Amino acid sequence: MTRANRPSWATIPVDEERYRPLYARLLGLRFVNPGGVLCFLFFEGAIALAVLLALAELVSWWAVLVLPVVVAAMVKLNDMVAAIVVRSAALVPEQERDRFRRQMEPVVGRARVEWVSHSVPGVVITAEPVPPPGRANPSD
Repeated sequence: MTRANRPSWATIPVDEERYRPLYARLLGLRFVNPGGVLCFLFFEGAIALAVLLALAELVSWWAVLVLPVVVAAMVKLNDMVAAIVVRSAALVPEQERDRFRRQMEPVVGRARVEWVSHSVPGVVITAEPVPPPGRANPSD
């Protein structure tokens, strides 16, 4: 890819593009950045899986060619969805993002629970400590 047709919001800098795996460069991935091991699993792993399925006679030998293409199409589709999400998130004003962050912060503390007397039959729940059982009349 050339510098002219690379968008400014891409996550991979142009000077680091040459160090990316060949699989990611051939697919033109901009937002999904798989490493070398993951690219190996995407391509060679899909071929190995297709060969094993074909040897087990679960699929025809065409699967050896089709499965890596289908995996590559799914990876590219995932990259396109990530691009759509990043673009739509960039359109949200900063004020809305701050409000969303405030709403999503977890609240740590204690919640007050009101007990209804009929919700637990046969159990009495009180806030006061219960006196220990003893004799009602100390002279007995």
